[in-house]
Amino acid sequence: MKLIQRWLGLFTLTLLMSTTAVTAQTAIDIAVLLPDSTSSARWEHDDRRFLTAAFEAANVTYSIVNAEGDRQTQIAQAEQAITNGARVLLFVNLDGGSGAAIIAKAHEAGVLVIDYDRLTTQGEGADYYVSFDSVEVGRLIGEGLIAAVETAQPTGSISAVPKIAILNGSPTDNNARLLAEGYHAVLRPLFEAGTWELAAEQDVPDWDNQQALIIFEQMQTNNPDIDAAIAANDGLAQAMIAARMNAGLPFIPLTGQDATVGGIQNVLAGRQSLTVYKPIEVVAEAAAALAVALVRGDNPNSLINGTTMVGTSEIPSVLLHVITVTSNNVAATVIADGFRTWAEVCVGEFVPFCPAEARPNG
Repeated sequence: MKLIQRWLGLFTLTLLMSTTAVTAQTAIDIAVLLPDSTSSARWEHDDRRFLTAAFEAANVTYSIVNAEGDRQTQIAQAEQAITNGARVLLFVNLDGGSGAAIIAKAHEAGVLVIDYDRLTTQGEGADYYVSFDSVEVGRLIGEGLIAAVETAQPTGSISAVPKIAILNGSPTDNNARLLAEGYHAVLRPLFEAGTWELAAEQDVPDWDNQQALIIFEQMQTNNPDIDAAIAANDGLAQAMIAARMNAGLPFIPLTGQDATVGGIQNVLAGRQSLTVYKPIEVVAEAAAALAVALVRGDNPNSLINGTTMVGTSEIPSVLLHVITVTSNNVAATVIADGFRTWAEVCVGEFVPFCPAEARPNG
């Protein structure tokens, strides 16, 4: 039984894959605004298909569009959705300013807004917030790095005082701030005690993986003896891995999150110590259930499990739990839940790292 059935019991869904953008319709109930397709593979690979499945199962009209990282495009998409009669706007903001502008436009038109995954911290705030507990994600990242370093130290590959590098997410993304809050809470005591050393830390604008590569290459140049690293998501972790490989350096204890296909491959191959699995189907179905309830005029209170502060306002929220994934529990987590398949993970150079029974023709 999938996690959504155990945790929320919101819908029993037949998963439908949507490989093309759903264009705006003349009369829609719900409009979804996705942020981009480059900062993380999840938006198009996962969120779109699970939201599509949920809306199809609920028999509501909807549109799903992607701003591809352009703030003005996302504002225009919101305006078009409002024109098309959307009664609920479910969106992932690109930054606080443009997000606040979208919420203001929606509220002016009497449209309810759900912040999806990212909280809009500027302006009046959305009506609802559906996401994972990002501080918890950060805490698991920090705890996972500590475990990975402790495992590596007896091999002699880690300094007595490990030197740590950190790539944070985008400074305009509130989730990046919450993630950093989580892992710094775990690591700060080690830095303050001198047990560990923070060698370098930098934000990555717009979660841009190419910028992350350049930033980390410079970190390596300035700190050639980096022992371990935190990456705020799997895309940034891949950039760090690429930088290590380009420099002919060995892999180091390294974190990530999102449980992307690439992240799972790197975990199995020993290039990345862990990823944090945020069951996208769970959050997509929770958000869809809330949006559908609002469209139908149902009381959504049974779906709400907390509140989140925006300024002095409390935003009714659905906050979901996450799971650390290492090479030891890939099969029992992302594979067992159907979030990832061995067929998509066990390809090319990663085939030898997969269980024998999961390999092609195995």
